Amino acid sequence: MRVIIQRVSRASVTIDDKLFGNIGKGLLVLVGFEEDDNNEDVLWMSGKISRLRIFNDAHGVMNCSVCDVSGKVLVVSQFTLHASTKKGNRPSYIKAAKPETAIPLYDFFIDRLKADTQLDVQTGKFGAMMQVELVNDGPVTIFIDSRDKE
Repeated sequence: MRVIIQRVSRASVTIDDKLFGNIGKGLLVLVGFEEDDNNEDVLWMSGKISRLRIFNDAHGVMNCSVCDVSGKVLVVSQFTLHASTKKGNRPSYIKAAKPETAIPLYDFFIDRLKADTQLDVQTGKFGAMMQVELVNDGPVTIFIDSRDKE
């Protein structure tokens, strides 16, 4: 399970020219799953994201989590996080989970984030062509892979 977390002042997802998800201050979380990912990966990742201290405190130090600042979360599925560019110029997505594996993990991840953060969690639509807009605050962008547990 891989995520890219971006601290944003605002972010949105549009599908078929209609606003689908929209947040103000918070986190945009792009998430991709591998075939070997499971509920343990989701539990670990949700806990890590909910406690990740990347928002400034009163002294301007990144010492607060999204929960501490009463932020919001926008989760967008993105299988391309598992792209391999080892051979040639066309990325291979062979490591990305197939929908029958990824969709239940995606749904569980959203449910866990809601439970772990007690915040408004907006989403994109799994498998849809989406336009994602964001204003990265900082910029702060963090990559986490559940295989590394760093």
